Formats: sequence, C-alpha cells, structure tokens
Amino acid sequence: MENNEKNISNFIRDIIDVDLEKGKNGGRVHTRFPPEPNGYLHIGHAKSICLNFGLARDYKGLCNLRFDDTNPEKEEVEYVESIKEDVKWLGFDWETRLYFASDYFEKLYDLAVKLIQKEKAYVCDLAADETREYRGTLTEPGKNSPFRSRTVDENMDLFRRMREGEFPDGMRVLRAKIDMAHPIIVMRDPVLYRIRRATHHRTGDKWCIYPMYDFTHCISDSIEGITHSICTLEFENNRSVYDWLLDELGVHHPQQIEFARLNLSHTLLSKRKLLQLVNEKHVSGWDDPRMPTISGFRRRGYTPSAIRTFCERIGVAKMNSVIDLVVLENCIREELNKTALRVMAVLDPLKVVITNYPEGKEEEMDAVNNPEDPRAGSRKVPFSREIYIERDDFMEDPPKKYFRLFPGAEVRLRYAYFITCTEVVKNSSGEIIEVRCTYDPLTRGGDSPSGRKVKGTIHWVSAKHAVTAPVRLYDNLFVKRDPNETDDGKDFLSNLNTGSLLTAEGAKLEPSLSGAKGGTRYQFERLGYFLADTKDSKAGSPVFNRIVSLRDTWGKIEKSGK
Repeated sequence: MENNEKNISNFIRDIIDVDLEKGKNGGRVHTRFPPEPNGYLHIGHAKSICLNFGLARDYKGLCNLRFDDTNPEKEEVEYVESIKEDVKWLGFDWETRLYFASDYFEKLYDLAVKLIQKEKAYVCDLAADETREYRGTLTEPGKNSPFRSRTVDENMDLFRRMREGEFPDGMRVLRAKIDMAHPIIVMRDPVLYRIRRATHHRTGDKWCIYPMYDFTHCISDSIEGITHSICTLEFENNRSVYDWLLDELGVHHPQQIEFARLNLSHTLLSKRKLLQLVNEKHVSGWDDPRMPTISGFRRRGYTPSAIRTFCERIGVAKMNSVIDLVVLENCIREELNKTALRVMAVLDPLKVVITNYPEGKEEEMDAVNNPEDPRAGSRKVPFSREIYIERDDFMEDPPKKYFRLFPGAEVRLRYAYFITCTEVVKNSSGEIIEVRCTYDPLTRGGDSPSGRKVKGTIHWVSAKHAVTAPVRLYDNLFVKRDPNETDDGKDFLSNLNTGSLLTAEGAKLEPSLSGAKGGTRYQFERLGYFLADTKDSKAGSPVFNRIVSLRDTWGKIEKSGK
C-alpha cells in the first residue's frame, strides 16, 4: 500500500511530534478507529480510518479497531462484518487488536460503582422530558434534580437493582454529579447508564442496563492504552465530560484531539438518513453505487488507493468545510487514466452501413490498450460493413462547429477508416434508423497517406461482432450541493435526483468485453470509466457500472481531431 500520508504535516502530527519530544506516553503512539456498528461506513469514516491507521503506521505505533456497541437496538452483526471488510479493503490491518466496548461491560459497571462511592454519580428518576427541562439553556443555568441528594447507599442499592432488571425501561438512569450551572451543557450531570431491555448481538440478554457513549468511549480508550484519541469536531464539548470522568476515576488519560469531519457536496453522510434511503428503497441497498458508503464506492468501481489519495489531498483541518465531489472524482480519474484498459462501447447505438465496403469482408484493427502505459500493449478489434456509432455522434442538421458525422461530412473512425455520410434512412415516424456512408480504403488505421485532415473522430463497434450488455449510468444521488437545503415543508428526499440511475439496456460493446470479469475496470473511449459489476455480472454476461465520466472529453477530441 502506498504511504500516502507520510510526511504530510498537519496540526495533529504537530501535537504528536511535541509529545514525542517530551517523552510523553513513553514515546508511544497508539490510536484507534471506534465505529458504532449501527450502519455501513461512509466516505467520512474513510477519512478517519486513513488518519488513525496512517498515524500509527508512520509513527511506528499501533491502531486498534474497536466497536462501540452500546446501543443494542440499532446494532447488527451484519454491520460489524461490513466494517471489518471496509477497513481491510482500504488497506489497513488491526492485526490482533480487534475489540468491542461490550468486552468492557463488567469493568464499566465497576467504574460506575466507583463514581457512586465517591459521590460523583447518582440514580435519577426524572423522565426524559423533565431532565431536558431541568437542564437549562445556553443562557440559563440548569437546576438540580430532586434525586441528586440521594445517599451513597441509596444509589448503590438502586443501581444494583437497575442491573438486576427490577425497574422498567426508562424509569431510572445513572447520572454523573458535576455541575448543573456549567456553561457547557453536556457537563450538566450527563447520563451514564440507562435501562434498556434489548438483546445485544454479543452479550445476548445478560444486561438490561447499557452505558452511554460518552462514558464508554473514554474508558475504553483508557483501558486499551490509547495515547491520542482522535475524533471529529462535534465531540469537542464532550471532551469536558471525557476529561472529568478519567480524572475522577484516576485512570490512564488519553488526549482527545478534534478535527474537521468530511463534508462532501451533493452527498449526505448522516447514518440516519442513509438508513432511511435504504429502508424506503430509494436505493438498492447500502452498497448501491450511488451511496456514499465505502461499500457503495467499492461497487461503483472506486479503488482503495484513490480514496486514500483523496483523504490525503483534502488534508486534516480544524474548521469544517465542504469538499466538492469533483475532488474525489479527480482522484479516481487520475488513477484509472494510468491503469484502465481502453475499449470501445456504444451506449445509444445507431447503425451505419458502409456501402462501398465489400459484403462479407471482415478485418481486425489494431487498438491501443492504454496510451499512458506502453506495457499494456494492443488488441485486435473486428471491423465489418455494418457498425454502430453513438446516436449523438450524428446530426442531420448540425450547428456550427459540430465536428462529428452529418450528411456530406467526413470523420475518422477510431483505429479504422475515414467515412463520409451519403444517405440517411428514416422509419415511418421520421426517426433516423440508419446512416449510410462510404469509406476511403487508403485511410486504414485512421490516417490518410495524403495528409488529409478531418476534425472529428468517433468510436464504433462492429455490428456483427458486438456484445449487447446493460450499462448503468450513475450520477449524483442529489441535485443540490447541500441536500439538506429544502423548501418549506419538505425534507432532503425532495432533492433526490430522479436521473441518478439510467440504464443503457441495449448498449453494444466490442467483443473483448464478453468475458469481462466482475471487478475489472475499463475506459470506454470518449464515454468514461466503467466497472464490470461485482454482483450482477455473470460468465459471458457482464453488467457495467459507470464509475465516473471523462473530464473535458469533447474539448480534447475536437481540438486534436483524434
């Protein structure tokens, strides 16, 4: 795997460098990636994965994979397995350091008891709405719960009975006793434990009380000896709770460092909203190629190296911003331009008959596999009297500076001959169903020995040899740069792009693609980069997904005439 992040300076590396100079943590660097197994990972998580594992790699430290599985109602084994697969696919290895917060449930319970014994936690009977009312506002302090003054013995007894299942869900919680007038609202006696009868994917029905995220997260970091607990900016205020708990418990205290989360244009990264898209079948699943999940990008045809390059390119910042989706698309374009095999495919076919080409004659034309890679060599492409071209590559009455095919015009067929349009055939409805042309046999290979120039070059597929296959044309899932920006009374679903998936069912492909294996990437010349779908492609029957379109394609073709 390429060392994409090495020597890339950022404020987190600056902090670690200072820590190492001071000998802090005994010179150790130990990070972790701590996902909640309540959904599939998305591109924002990829940034965190690359950051945490990359720091550990570059500082010759360690990085754990730990699942913060404290909410059994939303967690599933399916999510655990998908997360493991995604981290591995991105090129990172946690080795033997796979942990679950549920591994620490007994230890967490014991530490909660310790806080009660120190008079730093109490059992509270306020209902959820009452708790919110007592919490106060940004400008007004909260007020103490009427149960805040319970004795240690009372709290110990009630907490034990909570664990034993004596009380119904929601009747009581365990809260930290901090300061109800604290300027940071999350410090106003946050909840540490709640009663929730739900079967856990690892512990079954052993527990009916579960620790809250803030309590679990920092203690799990402490137990694992994490040195630098790196998280996104929304947890900045939570650092106060994190620090208070670890100091009160007198345990190892990792340093929490916050960085700006990834926000991508035309994209939603809310797990709740992504789950809604899946459940309401606006997409085909978590791995739908339009989804911003890592599995979605994988199925779309993105490579792990392109995503790592993207994460390096956008850097690590302290302030939130929105990254244009084009930055990510450029990363995969740059890579595939160097590595993807070129082939020819016609998505909206229009038949062309070359009237002066001998009937029954066939030829094989030499086609370059990748001009960026001399080692890729070339291939043979069959040519015959009848071919398919893109319907958009012909116009009966073209505008000025239209350099493709039209009556009387001469164009170059890529790798083949110069052809000139002589006739247009229409059906009874006036639709063009066939174009007839003549060819110049002296221009084989696409060049004229007399030096004659043409301004347009178009791709084609031999009709006799063409493979018919569906080609899925994916576009942005949302029409707006910010999908959450909606008109009054509407939600983000109103910004769904109804054209985000179009399928060219009758696409005609050159015969080399008949045996395309799922997961193989190609550049369809002049059209974009495509992947043979990993799920739906069968032996001899490929299905293709557009990964990304070509950039400035027409400008390059029309200026060069190639």
